[in-house]
Amino acid sequence: MAALTIAFEYPGNSIPSGRSPIDLAHLFKQTMGDTALEIEVLKLFARQARRAIAEIAECDEEARGQEAHRLKGAALAVGAVAVAEAAAAIEKLPSDASLQTALGAAVLQAELFILKLCR
Repeated sequence: MAALTIAFEYPGNSIPSGRSPIDLAHLFKQTMGDTALEIEVLKLFARQARRAIAEIAECDEEARGQEAHRLKGAALAVGAVAVAEAAAAIEKLPSDASLQTALGAAVLQAELFILKLCR
């Protein structure tokens, strides 16, 4: 079970909520237990999330909502629930610039988690 191997390689849960930034059980199902695929998918997600944050910061409200929707879908696909929730909030209220801070924090937590997995 590759997802369990990855989960045990992760050195503890430093997230204040106690919830992992990536739902490894969900990711395991999505990748059919292929560890190399898990890592590749997570790396792709991290790059996509970083680009999405930049786009969301620079675009108008309509485009912001659309980009947040795309990021939410990508986040749900890999099990990045906190990122998906933050993106959904922007999707619903694209005019609220303060929501971008929460999204940035969620993406940063996911990226740090992914980096630790890739060591």
